[in-house]
Amino acid sequence: MKREVITNERTGDSYVKIMHDSGLEILIWKTPGFSAKQAMFSTRYGSVNTTFRTNEDADFVTVPEGIAHYLEHKLFENEDSKVFELYAQTGALGNAYTSFDRTCYYFSCTENFMDSLAILLDFVQSPYFTEETVAKEQGIIAQEIKMYDDDPNWAVFFGLLGGIYHKNPVKIDIAGTVESIAKITPDLLYRCYYTFYDLHNMCLSIAGDVDEDEILALCDKMLKVSPDKGLISIVPDEPDTVVTPYSSTTFEIALPMFNLGFKSAPVAKEDMIRTSVLSNLTLGLIGDESSPLYADLYGKGLINQGFGCETFIGSGFYVPLMGGESPDPKRTAEIICKEIERCKREGFDNERFDTIRKAYYGSIIQSFNSPDSIASLLNNTGLQGTGDAFSVMRTVASVTPEDVHDFLCERFDTANSSLFVVDPKQGAQS
Repeated sequence: MKREVITNERTGDSYVKIMHDSGLEILIWKTPGFSAKQAMFSTRYGSVNTTFRTNEDADFVTVPEGIAHYLEHKLFENEDSKVFELYAQTGALGNAYTSFDRTCYYFSCTENFMDSLAILLDFVQSPYFTEETVAKEQGIIAQEIKMYDDDPNWAVFFGLLGGIYHKNPVKIDIAGTVESIAKITPDLLYRCYYTFYDLHNMCLSIAGDVDEDEILALCDKMLKVSPDKGLISIVPDEPDTVVTPYSSTTFEIALPMFNLGFKSAPVAKEDMIRTSVLSNLTLGLIGDESSPLYADLYGKGLINQGFGCETFIGSGFYVPLMGGESPDPKRTAEIICKEIERCKREGFDNERFDTIRKAYYGSIIQSFNSPDSIASLLNNTGLQGTGDAFSVMRTVASVTPEDVHDFLCERFDTANSSLFVVDPKQGAQS
């Protein structure tokens, strides 16, 4: 077992990184005096990981969309009991989520931490699927899919992804489709579980006033050692251009909603942190509440306070986007693109750059005061597989206005953008 203490040279904060003999990376950040504690047990397995192979496979296999999310649901029920009932006995609040490139199981508590950690380590490593339970879950998840189909916020986001990506599975709902989940069987679930829930592909992150020795003793007892399977997961080759510059749908809403995204090449793992930082700074400079663009759009009545920017980035995908409500999404998108082109020609104001960067830096430091935020930071660090938990802070401190301007010119191609709009159905009332 290899143990390393990683210290932030700027703030003095530190955490421990342990490469356990089982293959699991364990990250522990102690917060003496804090009553709250958080643990996250995660795997690099999300909705985009539908085509993969290991060193035990003759070739790549492709499985139905939505299986990662389905598997997350099923792990909460084992042969003997239900996990939430076990957490209720320790007083912990447990949950999980599946995203595009990861699945995370977590709990928070103020007492009985070790008992709750034992529950987490046990159920995530104890798959139990039968024909009956899998069939039952299909109906539950089908209802969840239909519920999101009726959500205009969900529709405007995935509508944009569908307008940008031709083949990348990121454009498919994380839960899959009613048709795809109907193809899921216990054998497929076990296949995906033993492929992606390999401890070499996982991370355990913990934050709180905890005892490292107790944690490692429990891990020594409970972690199930397995050989590294040499997992490779791929996404289809994607054309450089968007599918369509404009598309739309209708919902029972009062005001049109839109997302404008700029297609950009996926990011190598080692460049993920710097790209995220530059993207967030660029979006902030262009479109946050203090920007000239925001003031212009707001003054013209084209946006409201719901307008925002987002860096959508992960394994195999990257899209900077802006969106919100607008009475005229097309005109709003045109003004946004004109402002981007102006910033490419003229650059950014240095004083505003310093303000945006200091606010970004301050938000990172503030996150160190919450075990929940710390555990999430450690989780992101472990799953990314590059840098450390303080890499974002160092990157924010080091970038220049020139770096951001170069990034804008390289990554925000207004001629390769897509606008998706959700219009009100005729007769919808405000």
